[in-house]
Amino acid sequence: MGTSPHMAEHTARAKKPAGVTSPGETSDTGGDARVSKGSSDMAHEMGHGAGMDMQVMVRDMRNRFWIALIFTIPIFVYSPMGGLFTPPEPPFGLRLDFWLFLLATGAVVYPSWPFFVAAWRALKNGVLNMAVLVVLSVGTGYFFSVGSTFFFPGVQFYEAVAVLLVFILLGHWLEMRARAGASEAIRALLDLAPPMAIVLRNGKEVEVPTAEVLVGDVVIIRPGNKIPVDGEVIEGDSQVDESMLTGESMPVKKAPGDGVIGATINKSGTFSYRATKVGADTALAQIVKLVQEAQNSKAPAQLLADKASQWLVLIALIIGLATFAVWFWWIGEPLLFAVTLTITVFVIACPDALGLATPMAVMVGTGLGAMNGILFKNASALEDATKLDVIVFDKTGTLTLGQPEVVEVIAAAGSSDDDVLALAAAVEQGSDHPLAQAILRRSKDLQIERPTGFEVLEGRGARAKVGGARVLLGNRRLMDEEKVDLAPLATEIEGLQGRGQTVVHVAKGTELVGLIAIADASRPTSAVTVRKLRERGVEVAMITGDNQATAERIAAQLGIQTVLAEVLPGQKADRLKELQGQGKKVGMVGDGINDAPALTQADVGFAIGAGTDVAMESADVVLMKSDPYDIVGAIELSRATLRKMHQNLFWAVAYNVVAFPAAAGVFYPLVISPEVAAIAMSGSSVLVAVNALLLKRTKLPGIARYRAHEPTRA
Repeated sequence: MGTSPHMAEHTARAKKPAGVTSPGETSDTGGDARVSKGSSDMAHEMGHGAGMDMQVMVRDMRNRFWIALIFTIPIFVYSPMGGLFTPPEPPFGLRLDFWLFLLATGAVVYPSWPFFVAAWRALKNGVLNMAVLVVLSVGTGYFFSVGSTFFFPGVQFYEAVAVLLVFILLGHWLEMRARAGASEAIRALLDLAPPMAIVLRNGKEVEVPTAEVLVGDVVIIRPGNKIPVDGEVIEGDSQVDESMLTGESMPVKKAPGDGVIGATINKSGTFSYRATKVGADTALAQIVKLVQEAQNSKAPAQLLADKASQWLVLIALIIGLATFAVWFWWIGEPLLFAVTLTITVFVIACPDALGLATPMAVMVGTGLGAMNGILFKNASALEDATKLDVIVFDKTGTLTLGQPEVVEVIAAAGSSDDDVLALAAAVEQGSDHPLAQAILRRSKDLQIERPTGFEVLEGRGARAKVGGARVLLGNRRLMDEEKVDLAPLATEIEGLQGRGQTVVHVAKGTELVGLIAIADASRPTSAVTVRKLRERGVEVAMITGDNQATAERIAAQLGIQTVLAEVLPGQKADRLKELQGQGKKVGMVGDGINDAPALTQADVGFAIGAGTDVAMESADVVLMKSDPYDIVGAIELSRATLRKMHQNLFWAVAYNVVAFPAAAGVFYPLVISPEVAAIAMSGSSVLVAVNALLLKRTKLPGIARYRAHEPTRA
């Protein structure tokens, strides 16, 4: 997603809060300045240039993998490991060992270079990581093979080294690709601001880039326009959709003196407002800042393989050097014999299976999740989802449908529910107001008359003639103005309002016909999701920008006891920090732009697939079916995948426990040849891969399966 130049200039012109980099600015290294510190650290750790963009690193690792694979295929064919058929003679009359040397050089030197750089940096800092182990295995195997090709008689490890490197590069490519989308949320946020704005200059309306709007400018907004910057209405009124930033499902009435927020959408009238915040001071820019801070402070989970590799490097070094010392200095075997055994130890210690242990489980797990509409975006989410102590759900659009629906109809004496709905629908025909649309959806199967004399009463409702009678539709203020007696249903009105519902009064003349209660209805699977999570020992909370009464009504329906209402967008991430400060692992489920900072702050962020692109980019997991019940499936998949990770790591380590002494000659005169070592290395990788593939047999809980087995409780 590209960065718009107008936003870059706009932010550059304004005073920037600490930590916010203007979009479009570049760092000293020439990379995108919005690359997070975590991405920069990973670039350095992986042997790339400092500050390299994550997408560039992914492409670089992908290219190195394909180059290594292209050279490895003929190496495998010509080597004893291939062994399935007699290979053709090497081209140009070359000796077989020299031909393998050329192929191996192509497969190793360029593809493995970042690991050599990363290993050098790690060793300078006194750290033993996976890169050191890769260099130990690949480097010693390759250089010993070169020596045995040109300088002394001995075995060669070209095929083992090449195959090993292909598997390692594949694992790193898959991991980096999953982590590459972190900064896309910020790009998506920045693109929300409209490119142009209409302002008054010298008494005339002038269209200027949003970047050139200054504090104090008068901005003109017409129906359908996006609001460019924050400000205060000075003339006119309208309904503004602020759901993308506040989470409030209903459009908000704006009149002189009210504030408006940049990037929100004007739904109806025309108004003008005075710009009060521009550039990095706007609410949108502050949310960008929060997303940046959350991304930078959320370190990726350390994979178990990384921890195991530190010990494996040390063990391989100790056993390899001990092997040489024992056979050469103590037993007195020839130098070539001692060196061969030492190199065999290093080759058999190569982290082929260890390097595949977690990426293979992650690849199969994410594939299984995708087949079930659950998209895990990184390995950390797969690990952490099973450790969650509390899951915080956003209300609007997540636990609820995100749009107003008729939840109750109350008819006065002498009328029926259908009478009330038919009258209301007759008046609202052709209206695009969200409340009108809710009434029309509910009454779509009724016989509706055509109205005459339709009139919108701004801020109160509407009126029209239906069947020759005057019908009023609206709030209490309209009923009072028209002298409609509300006493017959006064108790019902008070009860509906107390439950946080919007009450639409329907009257014929001065007689009240009935009431229509409209609210944001909960999703059909929300209640069972809450119950299933609590059965698994996971605490459930709800967070929303809506008022306390509305929030408590939804929470009571769903069985949620912890309610965080009237929470501003910037406060959601703070509320999650408070929970994390209590030592809890916190998950966040949301769908809106206002949820982006909280999704990135959470240990695991879940985005509803029907939500905004920004929410999906900020989250670690995307629920493509927009079904909250898939949270239960995601947790079960996380547990199954983590079990496979542990099993694979056990097999990979167990292989080395058995292989190390055999390679070191402990069972002499039974000595492992390099060919057998290479086959054993590949065998451990196959075992890990097959075990990971068994994960596909996992049956994830889904709402359809739940209803099939528990129809009476759904």
